[in-house]
Amino acid sequence: MPPLVNGNTASTGVAGLDDITGGGFTRKRLFLIEGAPGSGKTTLALQYLMAAASRGEPVLYVTLSETAEELRAGAASHGWSLDDVTIRELAPSESILDPDEQNTMFHPSELELSATTRLILEDVDRLKPTCVVFDSLSELRLLAGTPLRYRRQILAMKQFFVTRNCTVLLLDDLTATGHDLQMQSIAHGVLSLELLNPEYGSERRRLRVVKYRGRPFRGGYHDYVIRKGGLEVFPRLVAAEHRQVASRKTLPTDLPAFDALLGGGIEEGTSTLIVGAAGTGKSTLGAQIAASAAVRRQKSAMFLFDESPVTLLARCDELGVNLSAPVADGTVTIQQVDPAELTPGEFIHRIRKSVEQGARVVVIDSLNGYLNAMPGERFLAIQLHELLTYLGQLGVATLLIGAHPGLIGSQMNTPVDASYLADAVVLLRYFEASGEVRQAISVIKKRGSKHERTVREFSLSEGRIVVGDVLSHFHGILTGIPLERSNLPGHGGEPS
Repeated sequence: MPPLVNGNTASTGVAGLDDITGGGFTRKRLFLIEGAPGSGKTTLALQYLMAAASRGEPVLYVTLSETAEELRAGAASHGWSLDDVTIRELAPSESILDPDEQNTMFHPSELELSATTRLILEDVDRLKPTCVVFDSLSELRLLAGTPLRYRRQILAMKQFFVTRNCTVLLLDDLTATGHDLQMQSIAHGVLSLELLNPEYGSERRRLRVVKYRGRPFRGGYHDYVIRKGGLEVFPRLVAAEHRQVASRKTLPTDLPAFDALLGGGIEEGTSTLIVGAAGTGKSTLGAQIAASAAVRRQKSAMFLFDESPVTLLARCDELGVNLSAPVADGTVTIQQVDPAELTPGEFIHRIRKSVEQGARVVVIDSLNGYLNAMPGERFLAIQLHELLTYLGQLGVATLLIGAHPGLIGSQMNTPVDASYLADAVVLLRYFEASGEVRQAISVIKKRGSKHERTVREFSLSEGRIVVGDVLSHFHGILTGIPLERSNLPGHGGEPS
């Protein structure tokens, strides 16, 4: 994708950030990029300069802390060349270590700041760059000595660069004591990069546009990662931006009794929650629905948190669920998700990418694993609502798998209650009967259409999935320990 140029706005060099900022950075303005060391400020700045250089624009990188060699080595780790980027290295020379060269008569702000500023202005007049990066403000702040001199210096530089048609990025590593709001008030736009360290798993990064004068932007936090090739930003999903008229066709599952329970099958543009204890067949049922869609040449995307694709495919083969062939030809895609490594924003991005590539059925297995990737249940519910709304508006049928803790009994709850978000809820339960553990299936809820309210027997046996007859001769199946009706009072038996 070529760098975005839209009138008075130029690409940041990062597609996701362009999406968030509505096109990139406004030309001839000053922007503040702040974040702790390791958050990716330098990487972002280099991507921005290289995007400008690829358009044939002269660019300048002013470094007051790193050496030019260090910058080029960092760029090389991403596979980049900085041949088109002019680097002005203003880091202190090794002569400062010589005691005879130490200056004790004047404050550094009276000598070093003036000399540094003069060198920068000379470079700008000589190169006439369209984009300039300063790395970092901590050095200028220390050289200035006082807050008043520092603010006046920045204001003077801002005016200087505006008159020379330069876009300026100021990088601040936040190493100064206290949060410096002076720069936020001066800058045309402020981008905050955050580095989070969870108790388990890899570090997480997120960014936020704090301000952007005269331009609408997508607010809130957006996850991003730093990989070889630079920053990859995952804009926060806003379902309202994707409204369109979608079909509501019924999709049969190729299990006639299950389709009868659902009132014909699952529907496009709806979400179905399949809940039950471990081993009741939730994942297999989700795989069957994806396989039935593949027969109709509809693409499906499955995201597995708790099981490997190899194990799922082997189990499906044993039960006669033809999933291997559509996986081989790309009709069904299976992605294993590691919640310790994958950020929630990147997970949503993967789902969106699958839908953009034509997926009409999305399976998330399971909500328990999804919850572990989130910082808290309340955030999961909000994000899940946006995701289901987005998929529904695009006519995608979504299957959510949720596992109950425990195996049998009446007090069984999911770690996060998504039943109010889902359009349909399918319940799988174990129950005890005649000294045998059996399984039952029922549809507890379905919005917008009729469905059976019966409880049917469900089994995974003899190489197939079986949704059996209505268990009309039992009472209290959902408790896990039902009674046969012949043993109930009024049916010829003794009271229990």
